[in-house]
Amino acid sequence: QVQLVESGGGLVQPEGSLRLSCVASRNIFAIYTMNWYRQAPGNQRELVAAIFSDGTAAYADSVKSRFTISRDNTKNTVYLQMNSLSPEDTAVYYCNADPNQVARDYGLGPYWGQGTQVTVSS
Repeated sequence: QVQLVESGGGLVQPEGSLRLSCVASRNIFAIYTMNWYRQAPGNQRELVAAIFSDGTAAYADSVKSRFTISRDNTKNTVYLQMNSLSPEDTAVYYCNADPNQVARDYGLGPYWGQGTQVTVSS
C-alpha cells in the first residue's frame, strides 16, 4: 500500500503562483506514472499533468506553458508548479499514481491522494 499526501493549496490572486507537493510513502516512481488531476465543482476530474517513469512530462493544453510537473526521487515527492493562475484553475487538485505494466504485472493498483484545494480569486 502507498499513501499519497498533497499539500500546497490555498487562496491566490489571479496571475499568482502556487506549488503543490505530493509525498509518496514509498519510492514508486520507477514503476508508476505520477499524475496531477483536478476537479472543479460540477465538472469531471481532468488530467492536468503527468510525469512518466522515464522522467518525461505531458500537460493538458489548458495548462501548457503555465504549469510544470517535476519530481525529487530522493524525497519521494512530485511537484506541480503553477504560474499565471486564473479563476478557471480553481479546483481540488489530486495526486495520482498510475501503475505501468511492470507494476500491473505485480498486481499493484493505482493510488490517490486526498486532494488539496486551489482557489484563484481577487
